[in-house]
Amino acid sequence: MNRDCDQHMRLRLPRHPRSVGRAREALLTSIGLPGELGDTAALLLSELVTNALRHGSPPGREIVVTARRADGLLRLEVEDAGDSLPRPRDPDLVDECGRGLALVAALADDWGVAPRQGPGKRVWVTLKAPDY
Repeated sequence: MNRDCDQHMRLRLPRHPRSVGRAREALLTSIGLPGELGDTAALLLSELVTNALRHGSPPGREIVVTARRADGLLRLEVEDAGDSLPRPRDPDLVDECGRGLALVAALADDWGVAPRQGPGKRVWVTLKAPDY
């Protein structure tokens, strides 16, 4: 079965820790990614949503999660209203945080940051998602 004919998901989530799991669940149920691809996509989306919640949107603002699978690629985007741009860090071995973007860079085929309509930014990743 070829399910690569433009699958799309868009979700508005509150600035709350439970939003990470809700985003992951919505991705896996709406896009239906198999095996390792699904695991990698869920991990990447978790990192992006966590960063948006911790460093992005001011209290009371929502984040927007978008996933689109088309033409052999999966693109995940997380929008928030924060002005601070994500930047990879070089954490010490004892640091409890700061490894998320290094993980994103290692697992994604590409990633970046773009402005969004209105205040804030859109952080995105792409993964090769061949037909199945």
